[in-house]
Amino acid sequence: MTSSPHTFRTVFPVLALCWMAVFFDGMDVNIYGAVMPHMLDDPGLGLTPASAGTIGSWTTFGMLIGALAAGNVTDWLGRRPLLVASVTLFSFGSALCAMAGSPAFFGAGRFVAGLGLGGLMPLCLAMVMEFAPPRRVALTTGLLMTSYHAGGMAATGLGLTVAPSAGWRWVFWAGALPAVVAVPLLLKLLPESPGVLLARGEPERADAVADRYGLPRPTPVEAPAAGARGRLDAVRGLFAPGARWATPLLWLASFSGLLLVYGVSTWLPQMMRANGYDLGSSVSFLLVINAGGIVGLLIAGRTADRFGPVRVSAIWFVLTAAGALLLRSQLPLGWTYVVVACTGVVLFSAQVMVYAATNTLYRDSERAAGLGWVAGVGRTGAVFGPWLGGVLAASGHDSWGFTAFALAGLLGAAAIACVPLAARASRGTAQPIGKPV
Repeated sequence: MTSSPHTFRTVFPVLALCWMAVFFDGMDVNIYGAVMPHMLDDPGLGLTPASAGTIGSWTTFGMLIGALAAGNVTDWLGRRPLLVASVTLFSFGSALCAMAGSPAFFGAGRFVAGLGLGGLMPLCLAMVMEFAPPRRVALTTGLLMTSYHAGGMAATGLGLTVAPSAGWRWVFWAGALPAVVAVPLLLKLLPESPGVLLARGEPERADAVADRYGLPRPTPVEAPAAGARGRLDAVRGLFAPGARWATPLLWLASFSGLLLVYGVSTWLPQMMRANGYDLGSSVSFLLVINAGGIVGLLIAGRTADRFGPVRVSAIWFVLTAAGALLLRSQLPLGWTYVVVACTGVVLFSAQVMVYAATNTLYRDSERAAGLGWVAGVGRTGAVFGPWLGGVLAASGHDSWGFTAFALAGLLGAAAIACVPLAARASRGTAQPIGKPV
């Protein structure tokens, strides 16, 4: 059978399904920040700024475990089953949060949700990168990640409309809907990775999926090795010549980027409230920064396909640091909205371009493991960011969070900018393991 041309149109079905899954991911992650002011004002729950920050870190600690686990077993168990399991898990965690009567029970629900949320992102990224046309990988990655911010905007809308009238618990009940909406569609329509099918001894199915979506038929060299040995080989490949120094730098850049993403998503409304803005406008800043994130990903994806994701990510990190410092200033409300929107344009896409950079460094058979480790190790930043915001809020220094986020932006810029140098230095005379960085 002759495969159809590999164009952007052929990746659209996979992109649309993964977009839906990541939309619910973004909604669930941002729900906490959107309703936190209402939860802090609920005397029946007993939440304090310090415990709120700790719970935010437990969420992202669950995401760390989920990302590492999914990235290392997806080529063995299959990407579609793990995607479905991830959606089911974070929906169940959201339902637990809706029923929570204490901060401890609520934190347990957020940890469970984090396990599913952490596994989902590297799986969707690996799927979209595999099915995308080679010259449109960064653009397709950016388009996928717009769904995260659309989900964040939906969460903010729920926080502005549902939480004040019906209570914060109903917002978390909305977070349980993906199990009903997304799971049946993923089971019915999402294809399995051709490389995974080949590794599992199903070459006919692998070729059929590749032909249907216009992909090159996978070869044994490109397919991930099966069994525990294959998992170890994929991890060793992250430190092969050409990657042994670049891999830790990608991890550091991901740490910085996810510290920014989850620190801002969790604490922006509260930090703006502490800066003198009322509750309504403080929560609306979360809506604006996510809207900026959607625009930024569309810009970054096209720009990175032309100039490279490493260069774009480094510049975007520097601009994020500048935006964070501006937000610490007492600007007029209109200008504050402009700065928040512009910061959103660069903040989230800086991190996404770190993910896109992995496609230039690792071979196809190591892509899922590379993404899983970049996302998983980076989750330590996602754990640290909300915790740091809670510590600063509890000590009455909420506005210092902007300075901490600016420093994280500069650290991310330095780390990602050094990736090409490290790749060339560790490669020496060996052949590159992936595409040129």
